[in-house]
Amino acid sequence: MAGKQASSETAKEALEIKLAHSPDSDDAFMFYALATHKVATLGLKFTHVLADIQTLNEAALTETYDVTAVSFAAYPTLRDKYVLMDCGASFGEGYGPIVVSAKPLKREELAGRRIGVPGLKTTAYLALKLFEPNFEAVVMPFDKILDAVKNEVVEAGLLIHEGQLMFPAMGLHRVIDLGLWWQEQTGLPLPLGGNAIRRALGPALGRQISRTIRQSVEYALEHREEALNYALQFARDMETELADKFVGMYVNKWTLGYGERGRQAVKELIERGTKAGLLPGPPSIEFLSEE
Repeated sequence: MAGKQASSETAKEALEIKLAHSPDSDDAFMFYALATHKVATLGLKFTHVLADIQTLNEAALTETYDVTAVSFAAYPTLRDKYVLMDCGASFGEGYGPIVVSAKPLKREELAGRRIGVPGLKTTAYLALKLFEPNFEAVVMPFDKILDAVKNEVVEAGLLIHEGQLMFPAMGLHRVIDLGLWWQEQTGLPLPLGGNAIRRALGPALGRQISRTIRQSVEYALEHREEALNYALQFARDMETELADKFVGMYVNKWTLGYGERGRQAVKELIERGTKAGLLPGPPSIEFLSEE
């Protein structure tokens, strides 16, 4: 009885942290240890909220969640409310969001086309606008874009998440891989999304949360098979082999920490977006130090 009472008191004392991320296999893999209590949370209780990235970008404007996945392209509108954590980011090194079409198209032929996009604040959309400023964006849920392209509702589609690996099976054609294009332009990986934490929580608590999330990523990478098995429930009917490939693309060394090159890539993206008039200035970025 005393033990139960102590447990109850401990639970009451735990500070709830609302953690929001995408319902994808890579995010599920990253947060596996946290969601299944494999890492110590030291007085924190994490409540996981799953929503698509465009929804999370919008929710961050009103500080709905303490920690949230955000598109790097959305960060300039959130910088007064959130600071970027140094872990949990997704980079595409030589790969990234892909534009596909039902009929073969050259990359130069995207100008003026109706293109299905997963949101106007996503990094994928920003990258496409940097590549080709002149097209008609048709906003739709990211998981509806493949069908919209196949049924020719739109002339092309901008794929994020698992769609980047699934389009060949639907007979669609790759027009351009924006991650590869970005690398050709800059020599850097394309920073897609990161984790941001509310400034109102303060730096000390922010660092504690950041360390816990990094431990969750480390655990998943060290226990890949069990973390992947957990993540498969979020893989939207992907075969294990394909899900494993997808997770490997976006949960890796970059997820553990940006490093100098990763930070440079984020700054380059924001600077180019600001210069092109696609993002609000100034082109400043702040990362939460864990020291």
